[in-house]
Amino acid sequence: MKILAVETSSTVAAAAIMDNNRLLGEYILNHKKTHSQKLMPMLESLMNDLELSPKDIDVYAASSGPGSFTGLRIGVTTVKSIAYAADKPVVSIPTLDALAFNIPLMDSLICPIMDARNNQVYTALYKCEKNSQVKITEYMGIPVQELMDIIKSKGQKTVFLGDAAPIHEEYIKQELKEMCQFAPGNLMLQKASSVAYLAYVKASGGQLENCFDMIPFYLRKSQAEREYEKKQMTRSIDNG
Repeated sequence: MKILAVETSSTVAAAAIMDNNRLLGEYILNHKKTHSQKLMPMLESLMNDLELSPKDIDVYAASSGPGSFTGLRIGVTTVKSIAYAADKPVVSIPTLDALAFNIPLMDSLICPIMDARNNQVYTALYKCEKNSQVKITEYMGIPVQELMDIIKSKGQKTVFLGDAAPIHEEYIKQELKEMCQFAPGNLMLQKASSVAYLAYVKASGGQLENCFDMIPFYLRKSQAEREYEKKQMTRSIDNG
């Protein structure tokens, strides 16, 4: 089973192809949010280098969110379009699940944190059970201070990764002391190969989607939508 996966939820643009659980190739670019310009050439180059065509791919997968609204739309739309043209199924993988999967199985809690601005993060907590990773909280969009309270209540050492980890590293160290550690740079950000592997697990279990059913997963509304609702509410109050 050949799986092509894309990751566009942050500044990282990445694509990977796996054959069952064997990684064939992965391209990663962490430079500006130019996914609309870089993603398709990246996919074409990866498939050409592996001597594959879209029809050779059995399952298409995308990191579905949370994350950058524009980036997620680009990744999901690209995967849906290719899968539709090739008449292939798709698999959606939550971004936080794939990010946490960067970290090998270990006794510590794993906490991916993605920058949601204004001292807020997209996050969830994971732990290892029976040689697999298990999510032990809901997906959350919360202030980093609130996240610290949640982790303190767990009383376990926690590994942090994601683009928000360097932003809040000093504060996290101040709050958790020796109970925290941070992923090395090569594992810190999103990887399309992690998306591809989790898609392989889902596809092997028959959890496939029609391309029309794949949609981005947002934990909260976009800033534009929030500003619009705020203006509408202000007008209603003024007119009331």
